[in-house]
Amino acid sequence: MKKAGFLLIISLFWILQLKAQQIIPSKKPLRIAVIGLVHTHVHWILGRENRGDIEIVGIAEPNRDLAAAYAKQHGYSMDLVYSSMEEMISKTKPEAVLAFNTIYDHLKVVEYCAPLGIHVMVEKPLAVSMDHSTKMLALAKKYNIHLLTNYETTWYGSNEKAYQLIHADNLIGDIRKIVFHTGHPGPVEIGCNPEFLEWLTDPVLNGGGALTDFGCYGANLATWLMKGEKPMTVTAITQQIKPQLYPKVEDEATIILTYKKAQVIIQASWNWPYSRKDMEVYGVTGYVFCKDGTNMQVKENEKASIQQISATNLPVDRNDPFAYFTKVIRGEIKMVTFDLSSPENNEIVMQILEAAKSSAKTGKTIAWDQFYRSNK
Repeated sequence: MKKAGFLLIISLFWILQLKAQQIIPSKKPLRIAVIGLVHTHVHWILGRENRGDIEIVGIAEPNRDLAAAYAKQHGYSMDLVYSSMEEMISKTKPEAVLAFNTIYDHLKVVEYCAPLGIHVMVEKPLAVSMDHSTKMLALAKKYNIHLLTNYETTWYGSNEKAYQLIHADNLIGDIRKIVFHTGHPGPVEIGCNPEFLEWLTDPVLNGGGALTDFGCYGANLATWLMKGEKPMTVTAITQQIKPQLYPKVEDEATIILTYKKAQVIIQASWNWPYSRKDMEVYGVTGYVFCKDGTNMQVKENEKASIQQISATNLPVDRNDPFAYFTKVIRGEIKMVTFDLSSPENNEIVMQILEAAKSSAKTGKTIAWDQFYRSNK
């Protein structure tokens, strides 16, 4: 009886172990590589807490001094650093890469990685031009890789809550106007490092100045909130208010998008007295304001009182770009068309920015259909 009891206990133990393994499947971290350190958003990944979902297997950065400075700051080994993207990928064989190089070089990353089946996430915007973005999207489709674009505002709980109130709850009726305020006092003024400034203020390497840098946020969120609807017209005005600091690019931009039944105003600036990324969405009956990533103000209709709301954080599987990227690659999250990170959304973003540049240059309103017929 003692032997039988012992065997029963052992059997139950192994049954419980097997069930535990079924409930909590063990997965190896996603092998990712970082391409470039000159975009200071790279601190987001280098300083990220170890959640066990990703492993940085390599960093491609020719500037050894910059790599060493960040290694000291974040504690990674210089053994991870390679002088070129090609060498790093050959030696480390990542499953996915994160591009923190110049926006101009996003195309080079996709051209090299897509044929190898390596998934890519780039920092906003997707590309410097429609020519580049068209090539990138075609390569991603041809080689069946995920190509995502990362915006800080994608991970704001307030934006997700606004979408729910507007579309799922129909709290304020159909959208009639959206106003975006995005930017800061200027990259020089806020102390961006020389490696970042060198390309951020270059019209070739960044595709523009404030229009590109911050206009993309409004274009991205507007496309999401408008469920992929393309604007009928694009009008943009740009200025060089501080040519002594930014001689090559605009530091002020306003973009106006007209839709069949709505208007969007994107105020992108390196001249705000403080850093901001906020939006105001007006519907038929009321409004939803997102003051930052958490704080919101809602008025359902003219008679309703104003509500101050604090949005909750996004779920842990999609509260930052790297968790989300991992889940998408592993098929645990399926991107919906026109999601904020999706190729479909960011193709329209690039179309909006391209039309805005043309409008600012010519001083004319751009008719969407006519512009994209003539530019095919």
